[in-house]
Amino acid sequence: MAAFLALTLSACGAQMPPLNFSVPNVGPSKVKLDAEVKSITVAIARPDEATGELPNGLEIVPPMWKTSLEEALTKMAIFKDDAPKKLSISVKVLKLDIPGIGGEFTTETGARYEVIDRSNGSIILTTDVNSKGTVPFEHAYIATVRQRESVNRSIQNNILQFLQQLETTKLNQPMIPATGVTAPVQGKGVPTS
Repeated sequence: MAAFLALTLSACGAQMPPLNFSVPNVGPSKVKLDAEVKSITVAIARPDEATGELPNGLEIVPPMWKTSLEEALTKMAIFKDDAPKKLSISVKVLKLDIPGIGGEFTTETGARYEVIDRSNGSIILTTDVNSKGTVPFEHAYIATVRQRESVNRSIQNNILQFLQQLETTKLNQPMIPATGVTAPVQGKGVPTS
């Protein structure tokens, strides 16, 4: 499976479509959130966090996912660059279940998105998004072409579902308010073992 995934996720041959997570047809949002996004991070879940398959060879996925999310947010123009409230968006890829063989390919993707208020650490939005990307046999004769396109569609659909949820987010009603408790700093009066 790892060798098959490496073949699928690497550039190989002129007929292979590129990995492309850019969400098509994103336009300006009618909703405007009075906040500025200062950072976006995308990471692969640890094995104990995963909710499904996370095959080896996914190192190229986070930077591409991040770029596609940034592009979509720019096109949406949902945030205000000069707003006093500063946010971070964190994405954790929980599942990327890519089928190994088949006529029709359906890739399942799961990711946890968190929108965090940088001033106090409260989590304004936390949501697990699950999506699918299906490519029928008629799409292409070569199975790896269908497989790769199913990955593209699944991640595009995942980002799109997050963008839709973002439009209903209430910035002043965090899902997980900050508790005011900070982690102790070693060497600052905290006993060490």
